[in-house]
Amino acid sequence: MTQLPLLGWREWVTLPELNLQHIKAKIDTGARSSALHAFALDPYRKGGRRWVMFAIHPEQKHTDTVIECHAPIKDRRFVSDSGGHKQRRYVIESQLLIGQSLISAEITLTNRDNMQFRMLLGRTAMNGNFIIDPSASYLQGEPENHLLLSHQE
Repeated sequence: MTQLPLLGWREWVTLPELNLQHIKAKIDTGARSSALHAFALDPYRKGGRRWVMFAIHPEQKHTDTVIECHAPIKDRRFVSDSGGHKQRRYVIESQLLIGQSLISAEITLTNRDNMQFRMLLGRTAMNGNFIIDPSASYLQGEPENHLLLSHQE
């Protein structure tokens, strides 16, 4: 049996399909779904499919850097935040690169400007793919550009 990769309570994540690199994600086994910081959401149609454009501040505490992203809408559903408040969110599906592991995950879009991490990786995305060590951080290291290029071709 192959050993599963070990994650700390926070890790660097890359979302190559959204052209997002070096995003700090909180690994949260208490959260069912994953969430990505998004603002200025603008749904539209492209080729008969529903898409959403959104902007993101990829770095904590820095709102001067803005990246525009586009993704097909997979769903729109109510999600409860950590305070129990329900919010209707767009759901997209995207590949995530964590260390050497490339996984596909459903991600809800929500404004996380007031949160420490731009991304929350929930247990559904991690299920069966990783082992979590809550006493450690950044066990998979920071993404390297040569790894990103090989996944974007």
